[in-house]
Amino acid sequence: MYRLFSFFFLIVFTQACSTVEKPSLGSGVDLTQSAETLASAIQSGKLTSEALVAASLARIEALDKQGPAYQAIISLNENALAEARQLDVEAAIGQFRGSLHGLPVLVKDTIETRELPTTAGSLALVANDTGRDAPVVARLRAEGAIILGKANLSQWSNFKSSDAPGGWSALGGQTRNAANPGHSPCGSSAGSAVALGVFFAPLALGAETSGSITSPAACNGIVGFKPTVGLVSRTRIIPISSSQDSAGPMARTVRDVALLLNVMAGTDTADSATHDADARKENYLASIEQSVSELRIGVFRWAEGRDERVSAVFNKALKRLEDQGAVLVDIDAFSPDPVMWNSGERLLHIEFKHGLNAYLASAADGVPVRSLDELIAFNKARIDQEPALSDQSIFLEAVGASKISDPEYLEMAKAIRRAAGENGIDNLLTTHDVSVLVMPSTGLPSSLDPDAAEDARGSPIGASWLSAMAGYPSLSVPSGDYEGLPIGLMITGTAWDDALILRVGRALERAIAKEQRAKAASFKR
Repeated sequence: MYRLFSFFFLIVFTQACSTVEKPSLGSGVDLTQSAETLASAIQSGKLTSEALVAASLARIEALDKQGPAYQAIISLNENALAEARQLDVEAAIGQFRGSLHGLPVLVKDTIETRELPTTAGSLALVANDTGRDAPVVARLRAEGAIILGKANLSQWSNFKSSDAPGGWSALGGQTRNAANPGHSPCGSSAGSAVALGVFFAPLALGAETSGSITSPAACNGIVGFKPTVGLVSRTRIIPISSSQDSAGPMARTVRDVALLLNVMAGTDTADSATHDADARKENYLASIEQSVSELRIGVFRWAEGRDERVSAVFNKALKRLEDQGAVLVDIDAFSPDPVMWNSGERLLHIEFKHGLNAYLASAADGVPVRSLDELIAFNKARIDQEPALSDQSIFLEAVGASKISDPEYLEMAKAIRRAAGENGIDNLLTTHDVSVLVMPSTGLPSSLDPDAAEDARGSPIGASWLSAMAGYPSLSVPSGDYEGLPIGLMITGTAWDDALILRVGRALERAIAKEQRAKAASFKR
């Protein structure tokens, strides 16, 4: 059953759950279609936004808290249908707001939207209804997108407890893997990835510090992109790290990710990191169809791990790129600068404490906590209500962190960025004369059954931490599966090479699509 579903899944450039019902749910709307296709259907009058939103809401109702109970959604926009009807009125007279006109989008619940609270999955932020849009959301809305709802996540973006399961939050419960509900969705943008994998919406926003977009994308068979830090605004997004955080597009195809990034990218005067974004951004949809022939790609074997199941899929993906003329260069040796291990965690603690205190100070009036200290006390007082609140080990470490203005912090931030960037990824690219690095995104998702025997084979897989510390872009693209569990390919490179990275991902996507069309034609015969 898994293999049959994987065959169907790759036809639509993704992998989804073998137990999922037919995505139309009798609505007549094909929810497996790409965002590009749906947008075109709306603009040609073949589809209404109301029908699309209604089909999405019906599917969420049937499968999110019921059926497989994916628990990918924390809250829904009660005005979504009314907004869709208004957009249809405009479409009927030939008025389209932009490239996303009438498309529903789900948003990770750390990113503010004016119609719903922004909670990070925490009881402390239930009342954080700010009535504000994050600038990145405002950009989507201006292009005609409809905010369908807020996606579940690893509570506090997995920066509260060292032992919290991926995709679990106090408000949303345990999100379940799109391909197999008995497995972890990974995190922290778990709900966004799962919702795409089971066809709740065509587009979603995630946010990542280190692996929080690319890891759940890989484990749920969808495409996730963390842009160069500074390409996309972080204003009104619950922060972890000012040096590593970025919102990013998530979708079922690389082209849909590029469509979304075209809208998201740009300078925000309230976020100094984005100062150069307007000058650096490109038309990503226009550039990613270029050939990868003669492009030199570094195969980062050092980060491949030793799981033969993952390596088999990885090597098949490499062959697909090579068949398109890419030149593959194996990179076996790498010596990470110890400063990343010795200081990386302290850096995050300092930035988290500073950033969270600033965010809580501007939270909605009903929020009962205004600092990290008050948040810790809030959680301690509610251990009986939610036992998992008792474990806040990362909060406790961060509360004693030094100030962001301390000279020690400033030197630490420079040293880590230099170690991961100039002396890390950039040095690898230059030394081996390659344009990008590729590696498996992560290992196979683990079982949610606490009594299940874990099958961890070999060394750790992937190196999302390296591009995260450098502030460089990274993309996870579906590359295959092992017994129905998705496996992703990660592509990373230097700062502002976002278009090039998407181009390599698109090349892999095209190759897989071509194979599946050929198989489908053979099957019909």
